Amino acid sequence: MSDPRDEERAFNLASQAVDSATAGRIEDASRALREAASLAPDSDTVKEAFVKIQSEESIHILQRLCGRYILERDENAGREALNYLDRAGEVPGHVAHDCLELLVNERRIPSKELQDGIVAGFLRESNAAKALLAKKLKEGMTATFEQVYGIGDRSANCIADVVLKAPAWGRESDRVDCERGVFQLFLAKLLEVGHDYDGRALKGITRLLASDANKLYTIIDEEIFDPILCSLDYRQPIEVRSQATLVVAKYLELSGTQGQEYLSKFIRLHIAKGHNENLVFAFSAAAASFPIVPTMASTLFLTEGFLPSLIPLLDKKIKSDKVEKAALDMLNAACIDSACRDAIKKYCMQWLNQVMTSSNDDRPGLAAVVLAKILDPTKSADTKVERPQGQRPDVNDLVPMFKKLLSDKGEASKRSSIEGLAYASVQSKVKEELVDDRLFLARLMDTLKSSPSGSTTIFGALTLIAHLTQYPPVLSEEQKRMAQLKAYANASKDFQDHDPLEEDEAIARRCRAVLNAGAVTTFVGINNHLSPASTILTCSILLSLSKVSAHRGTIAQQGGARFLLLKYTSITGTSPSDIQARRTVAHALARILISVNPVLVFPSSGSPPLSSTIRPLLSLLTEPENQSSEDSRDLLPTFEALLALTNLAGEPSCGAAETIIRQALSTVEDLLLNKNTMIQRATTELVCNLMTCSTGVEIFADESKAASRRLHILLALADVEENATRKAAGGALATLTDFEGAVKEILGRERGIEILLGLCSDADHEIVHRGIVCINNIVSMQGETREAARKKIREMDGVSVLKGVLRASKSHVILTLGRDALASLEK
Repeated sequence: MSDPRDEERAFNLASQAVDSATAGRIEDASRALREAASLAPDSDTVKEAFVKIQSEESIHILQRLCGRYILERDENAGREALNYLDRAGEVPGHVAHDCLELLVNERRIPSKELQDGIVAGFLRESNAAKALLAKKLKEGMTATFEQVYGIGDRSANCIADVVLKAPAWGRESDRVDCERGVFQLFLAKLLEVGHDYDGRALKGITRLLASDANKLYTIIDEEIFDPILCSLDYRQPIEVRSQATLVVAKYLELSGTQGQEYLSKFIRLHIAKGHNENLVFAFSAAAASFPIVPTMASTLFLTEGFLPSLIPLLDKKIKSDKVEKAALDMLNAACIDSACRDAIKKYCMQWLNQVMTSSNDDRPGLAAVVLAKILDPTKSADTKVERPQGQRPDVNDLVPMFKKLLSDKGEASKRSSIEGLAYASVQSKVKEELVDDRLFLARLMDTLKSSPSGSTTIFGALTLIAHLTQYPPVLSEEQKRMAQLKAYANASKDFQDHDPLEEDEAIARRCRAVLNAGAVTTFVGINNHLSPASTILTCSILLSLSKVSAHRGTIAQQGGARFLLLKYTSITGTSPSDIQARRTVAHALARILISVNPVLVFPSSGSPPLSSTIRPLLSLLTEPENQSSEDSRDLLPTFEALLALTNLAGEPSCGAAETIIRQALSTVEDLLLNKNTMIQRATTELVCNLMTCSTGVEIFADESKAASRRLHILLALADVEENATRKAAGGALATLTDFEGAVKEILGRERGIEILLGLCSDADHEIVHRGIVCINNIVSMQGETREAARKKIREMDGVSVLKGVLRASKSHVILTLGRDALASLEK
């Protein structure tokens, strides 16, 4: 007979198991039930619990969790369902169907955000959920749209996604009809009075217009375009303005003159009304239109009487902070056009100065930025410029204010500071002032670190750093002549060509200051926040920082080499800008690997491996696709890539030499014949280091026609005037003459032995050493090859040459090798 205590314990465990199963905790239920069965296997309560749990197990966990969330208002169950959807893959069709029906039809839920996430999760993960929404939209579009749209942003976004997914629809015609209808419903939301989901509606409009613009843009008329333009209001959240800008840009692109007429009419009408709100709408729309349709915007801006009447309006009649801010945004945007800059300089200088000194918000910063753009940044502070009263004709005067703004906590102030300094730093004196201020550089790096991903502040700060570190472009002889002709034609700018602050020495000092401020560490830290444009700027800065060899070790220590390699692999486009960006990255990487031991930067135990640097370096050996002519090609990247590859080839552990031969042998052969002496020298040095692997020897010594041709070139290089090239060629020949195939080829060449004896007679003892090694190797061959070699050397008066070496040299190694060779010849 069982113990009553066991039966009581079993009863409690069975009840606990049922509760756990109902809550979706099947593992806990099974554990409790097993223990109950072990205590009272014949208990009816335990048997009933077992049947109950089996029925619960047949219900999918999402069905149980969504049921508890909707019916019992259990937010914990809702969070569990959301986590499950984030972790899981495809959700069974019937489960998604049942749960979505339950979720969409329920409106009395405390946490809309949680409901929004779950609905979006189902529509993201389940094809059945997408098909269900498509069906509901087809059967009752407006009601279904209102239900799902009202749940939240993510659910509303899913409406647009579903109507663009053809598999969710039975017929394409149904999808197209629904797409137009949903687009009109999103537009209708913008027209609702007091509607507070403008950002939500604009996201849907943007998504649909971006994917199927040609079919949808004609639905937008002047009445609908008006609220879209109102969403450009600078007071709106950045997300709303961004979406509105995308919609306006796409619509103007497709609608042509009609869209521009709507935009022009909107701005004119709101300015004519003259109320503060209307002016904010007009100025905000004008500011947004300059980057999109600059010609139309500048024409409107330069309309006769507009600017002369604007300042009195702002200064006397309106006196509204929000209108002033919108006007400043418009003036700032208008600076994109040179004629607009001239007009602002003519009519707005005094007002801008007043705003800059009379406000405590972000308006003074904006006014200073506009002044920086309209003033000529290339005019020196000490040039004789007439200073009208109340005006600031020199950008230098604005720099202290910009530096002060950077220390403010407000994001707008920092953005104005960086934008203004990016313009002001075109002037060399401003560059010097900024790099001499260590506190400023530290704040600049802190601003970069704290800015959110994709922020315009990051791009502006990188532009500023690029100005501080940029070297003048390397010009070919033809380009130098053209520059001189331009200087003669414009003599007033001669002083710019001789600015001592733009000489390499001054730029290198600025680069050192930026490097010491932790720029490379900062770039590595914000790697995931960089946009494609910011990535290109960052790599250009690293190229400038790496120009001085003394900087390269610091760059490598701070992670610059790995950063560059990562960026090279991430730039995958085929546009000219992408190709140039990859060359910039590869060039900076090459410079680092010239001066730093590659194994220390990319150790064998680390990732990425050292061999992964070869592909970027090899890309620099060929000329860019957009190169106009060989004479105008900048060969510095090719030269420095060759030096870096030579370093890599000297590290046999990474297999670099074999990889270079396998991937770029024909390119290396072509470069051996390059008419540029430095390129020819660097390529010969690379070939010398390729001899560290058996493949490198084989391609010269396998007695094939190709090997014969290559060895002929190498012999010719051992006879050129350039000392370093002869030395490198001699080093390669010193290795090759240890192999009979190469020796036979040298003996078969009319001047082969003569060239090697010429190395022995060189004034450079290192070249003599290489020549002696070659001769000693040749006379040490076996059989007929040795006899032929000895005969040829004797005929070329080699014995006298070797005796001359023995008389002149004091090197123990050369003397030993020379005696051995001479002894072999005299046998």
